[in-house]
Amino acid sequence: MRVILFILFFNLSLQAQDLTRQQLIVAETILGEARGEGRSGMYGVACVIKRRIDSPHWPNTAEEVCLQKSQFDFWTHRKSVTWDDTNRARVRSLMGETKSELANYAKRLAIHLDKLDCSFVGYADHYCTLRTHTDWTKNNKPVKVIKNHKFFKLKK
Repeated sequence: MRVILFILFFNLSLQAQDLTRQQLIVAETILGEARGEGRSGMYGVACVIKRRIDSPHWPNTAEEVCLQKSQFDFWTHRKSVTWDDTNRARVRSLMGETKSELANYAKRLAIHLDKLDCSFVGYADHYCTLRTHTDWTKNNKPVKVIKNHKFFKLKK
């Protein structure tokens, strides 16, 4: 129930310059990873970021968690993939639009990261698309599926 209230309540416009550097990185990560998954998918990604910050297995700041190498596709630079740069440019453009509902929601999630209810995604600390099948997904069952993403709790 708290998740639904959070999703509906925070719909005020925020400018990118209203955020701290860490909040901006979190908001861009959320928007870049899950804007196509709607508010519930964005909330899920934000919960994964929060879980990692709170875990001894990961860095303990939002910036370090989001920018950790090969963890979030939004920040991964691959020379052979042009959609990476297109995605980053689109996210940064949305972040500057005051009327973008999804960008404003990502910003609110970033600001209130410490208040998120991670039970919404079963305390997941990983996620990937439904099409992804790698070593770490092979023997693990998702704790939640939201649209095109499956969420996993791999660390205790």
